[in-house]
Amino acid sequence: MIYNILLFLYACAARVAAHFNQKVSSMVKGQKETFGILKGCIKPDARYIWFHAASLGEFEQGRPLIEETRKRYPQYKILQTFFSPSGYEVRKDYKGADVVCYLPFDTPGNVRRFLDLAHPCMAFFIKYEFWQNYLTELSRRRIPVYSVSSIFRPDQVFFKWYGRSYRNVLSCFDHLFVQNAESVELLKTIGVTHTTIVGDTRFDRVLEICHQAKDLPLVEAFKGDKLTLVAGSSWAPDEDIFIPYFNAHPEMKLIIAPHVIAESHLEEIIGKLNRTVVRYTQATEANVRQADCLIIDCFGLLSSIYRYGEIAYIGGGFGVSIHNTLEAAVYGIPVIFGPENRKFLEAQGLKQCQGGFEIHGEKDFIQLMDRFLSDYSFLDKSGKRAGNYVRDNSGALEKIMNTVKF
Repeated sequence: MIYNILLFLYACAARVAAHFNQKVSSMVKGQKETFGILKGCIKPDARYIWFHAASLGEFEQGRPLIEETRKRYPQYKILQTFFSPSGYEVRKDYKGADVVCYLPFDTPGNVRRFLDLAHPCMAFFIKYEFWQNYLTELSRRRIPVYSVSSIFRPDQVFFKWYGRSYRNVLSCFDHLFVQNAESVELLKTIGVTHTTIVGDTRFDRVLEICHQAKDLPLVEAFKGDKLTLVAGSSWAPDEDIFIPYFNAHPEMKLIIAPHVIAESHLEEIIGKLNRTVVRYTQATEANVRQADCLIIDCFGLLSSIYRYGEIAYIGGGFGVSIHNTLEAAVYGIPVIFGPENRKFLEAQGLKQCQGGFEIHGEKDFIQLMDRFLSDYSFLDKSGKRAGNYVRDNSGALEKIMNTVKF
């Protein structure tokens, strides 16, 4: 009852916010279109496996499972849902799924209507998705449902005194494929034992991306034979740390792929540089060879660009949280990031194996970079540790595929 009241208030707030926020407006509008999409696209006689991810990051975690399921069991159709526009708007044309749509709010009426139209024979919820009404109705209809790459911490509502009623939602899962032993032990304290430690499917995903990395001739021409730092998903506080170092070290080159590629931010970056710079969209083989800094002013290239660096700087660690460290580490290069990384197991693992390095400001960055540039043995060993960490922690996909009864 309390859950449904809170959900109703949340839905009302979202509808109000939609008048002022484009992202929320896209979500609300997209949810209204979902039932029409299902009516028009779902084939009544087909068997659908439903994958749900909140946003783009969770989708990328689940993607190896989607594509392996498609490959091994082509008799099934794939339904992919998102809650956030950051997932749907980017992947609405994803060819790995037969139907892609928003997931409507978790009201009892929406849930029944959604499941009646989609009629999935199996469902996978990625990471943190625990919608009570959807999961309860799936369980009531005896539709197998699995949690994939989930991770649990003591501060989550399930483990608080006031979360006793909500924790029952976990019993709706046929199985929870969790990332670590700590999650298993925490779940045991509330009587949840249908768990298996498989790790994180993102390790499998970045290995796949690595094997499919694009050749980028302009980036290769830019790099030449100089040591190159690749700064991925950077924000202004990150740029204030690595740009001054780059300006003072002509022996290295710099590739910046900022998180925000708005013109104002690109101009801000260029204003901080005192060495030659070229934007990727304006690069030619002639001018890119003369440049010291390459700014990636478009999307979709970063995961392939890391292969051209000897060192990676991952942005976001001086803001809300760091971005994807594994996309860089998979290429066997050390990764540097700021202090906001506590909730990311892969960042902790990279630090522990000494393939990832946490800095707290410009002073730390200077000391670390000075060592990398002067001690190539240290640079090489750090990179190998990062690459080995990714490979050693892959395999979650196979464990899941061997456990689920398709």
